[in-house]
Amino acid sequence: MWSTFFVTDEEGRTIGPAVPGTMAAPGGAPQGAGGLTGLMTARGNKRRRTTSTGHAMSEAQEGKIKLAFFVAIVGIVLTVLGMGTEFWVELAPPKSYYNNQTCLTAHYGLWKGCTKTLWVSDIDPERESCGPAELPGESNCTYFKFFTTGENLVLFQKTTQKNLNVATAMLALFSLFLMVMGSICITMALSKEILFFLKPASVCFILSGVLVLISLIVFHQSVLAFLASDHTVPLHHELSWSVSCIGCAGGVLIVGGILFLLLALPYSPWRRCLPQRDSSS
Repeated sequence: MWSTFFVTDEEGRTIGPAVPGTMAAPGGAPQGAGGLTGLMTARGNKRRRTTSTGHAMSEAQEGKIKLAFFVAIVGIVLTVLGMGTEFWVELAPPKSYYNNQTCLTAHYGLWKGCTKTLWVSDIDPERESCGPAELPGESNCTYFKFFTTGENLVLFQKTTQKNLNVATAMLALFSLFLMVMGSICITMALSKEILFFLKPASVCFILSGVLVLISLIVFHQSVLAFLASDHTVPLHHELSWSVSCIGCAGGVLIVGGILFLLLALPYSPWRRCLPQRDSSS
């Protein structure tokens, strides 16, 4: 006598007890011992596929990872924007220094510097120095020879510090390399559904953000050394919008790395710090 039991497959169809000599109807649900064996084998294979790749992530975890990755991408875009532009610092003598209708201003970044001739009539009357560099005028930009012949740049009879400028560029490039490595780890985590890749990604993004901020400090020191090289021409200097992009990028990258680190934890830090009280108590 066969025991009566019913098994429901993944599509909601009911499988009856195994009856000797019965066969599965064409296009219908599997019946009998063969159908039950196939169903259990399929479930076992699915369970093995899920656990063989590590801790599979849920849809909620995947959404949180994508959101944190978007934050990191914002930091990467800001870093590339700041590194590719030459508005890190603006240098300007007094607008009456040349005693004519034009004055000269300069600005430079990591890779090249520009000088620009402005009309004094276009400058704000309340502004004492020449500028800002965004005003229309004749511009002349040249790439630095730090990385080719090793020559320093001379602006307003002042000489740039080659070592500090090269160190700033190298720090920025290495931080960009870490961003690429972190992005690869996140892509692997999303495609393979393995949470382990979140840990190296968090380390890469946090280190890249720290290096970006350090590059700003080194660049500011290079500007101060540049101004102290000669005091013949009085100069007014101010850090421009490219530095703002780099500073914001460093903070955003660190926040993104911390988010990845929190998502990689085996438990929720909010539930650990703020345990939910049982309603019955």
